[in-house]
Amino acid sequence: MTAAIVDGRAVLGIELGSTRIKACLIDPDDPTAVLAVGSSDWENRFENRTWTYSLDDVWSGLQAAYVDLVADVQRRYGLALGAVGAIGVSAMMHGYLAFDGEGELLVPFRTWRNTSTGPAAAELTDLFGTNIPLRWSIAHLYQAVLDDEPHVADVRFVTTLAGYVHWRLTGRRVLGVGDASGMFPIDATTKTYDERMLRQFGDLVGERGIDLAALLPEVLPAGVPAGELTTEGAALLDPTGALRPGVILCPPEGDAGTGMVATNSVAPRTGNVSAGTSIFAMVVLERPLESLHHEIDLVTTPAGDPVAMVHCNNGASELAAWVGLFTRFSEAAGTPVGADVAFEALFREALVGAADAGGLLAYNHLAGEPIAGLDEGRPLFVRTPDSVLNLANFMRAQLYGVFGTLALGMRVLDGEGVALDRMFAHGGMFRTAGVAQRFLAGALAAPVSVAETASEGGAWGIAVLAAYAATAPGLALDEYLTDRVFATSAFETADPDPADVAGFAVYLDRYAAGLAVERAAVASL
Repeated sequence: MTAAIVDGRAVLGIELGSTRIKACLIDPDDPTAVLAVGSSDWENRFENRTWTYSLDDVWSGLQAAYVDLVADVQRRYGLALGAVGAIGVSAMMHGYLAFDGEGELLVPFRTWRNTSTGPAAAELTDLFGTNIPLRWSIAHLYQAVLDDEPHVADVRFVTTLAGYVHWRLTGRRVLGVGDASGMFPIDATTKTYDERMLRQFGDLVGERGIDLAALLPEVLPAGVPAGELTTEGAALLDPTGALRPGVILCPPEGDAGTGMVATNSVAPRTGNVSAGTSIFAMVVLERPLESLHHEIDLVTTPAGDPVAMVHCNNGASELAAWVGLFTRFSEAAGTPVGADVAFEALFREALVGAADAGGLLAYNHLAGEPIAGLDEGRPLFVRTPDSVLNLANFMRAQLYGVFGTLALGMRVLDGEGVALDRMFAHGGMFRTAGVAQRFLAGALAAPVSVAETASEGGAWGIAVLAAYAATAPGLALDEYLTDRVFATSAFETADPDPADVAGFAVYLDRYAAGLAVERAAVASL
């Protein structure tokens, strides 16, 4: 394993998630071998009613994660990390990063979490005949047009967070097709932006003189080299100067695409669920959907194949907040336990809860949730006087609540007759074996598999894509994943428990009815 580090062939994957920036180093000859990891915590800010991150925090966080990775290499192997064989960058999809002709950011980064683009998204959905979600980059741009924001006249480049970091590291304004599909609709045949819709948008904003095709990044499929690390880019990642430039980078991808890679879910009839600050399901389609559904986004795999995406703005953050409360209680009681121990104990307790969570309801809506019809979020815990309040039911309700809005969207795909042979899951909440995975199987009424690499998530997934670009030219992505990456990988599979399926169905019906309480809270608080 150390040979890849010594020879400078180890592959680096970096992902900017919602709460953590992670770096992952893998062996290109055995991509499942995670050589070292590093991370840095960060948090979005709600400023002027906008969810954002500062670009200064992007670079300080990336440098901290890289320093942590280098320290892990030294700690494990007694080696200094200087050269790597390839690099991949991934980040949260969607949102709006707009730059002028000098490369200066025009307005603060508007993340996927913002739900202020309703009028634009609705008008574009009607115009294109395909669903344009609130968080897509094109919705943010057109909303700025509708609101007569003065910066629009100066926009010369619009990209995602992954595209921005890649641009600064390489000088190239490119994007992987999966991430690009969350900016503007992709033509399934050409695997680039839909020409008809580009023309329609041009006609819509004709008097503004906006050439959208010139503003968007170039689209690249997985496996194509997407530039090299420049001297300036190397210094941005590693100010010590030890990291050598000249390394190839793969096309930057979004967290949805890296989640598909991390779970080998890029072939038709496969799917995955990624759970973090947001939660979403990706289902690779074998045929087009028959109808337009506002709950379903049409995106692509990193290879450009069509995918139905059920995206929920709110994932495990509220669950983590409650676990933090119990962790603090242990400290106050004089018997402190760490966060990992608290998660394990509380998740295990949920297993003995009632199948329907005893009549308790948990809403994890810190931000707006389009599928639930919410422009803003109000996290709530709700129960009736005859419900059974105990720790087991409380924790099961919290875990069910993470999957609640997702399950509402998956009902739509079930109504379309979309078939699934396998569903995979990844993200930190699946580290406690057999709990969140089991409840998700009950929520989806389908088997759910988790790989050993599930907790590494997108940082590992983008490292695999970088290794693919560097070592497997000409091989189809699904073949590379199946034959070279996952050939000997072990998956733990949870089949749906009939009691869980029935109990979650009762919970979900109550959850859907209780959304009226959420709407009242948004209006009143």
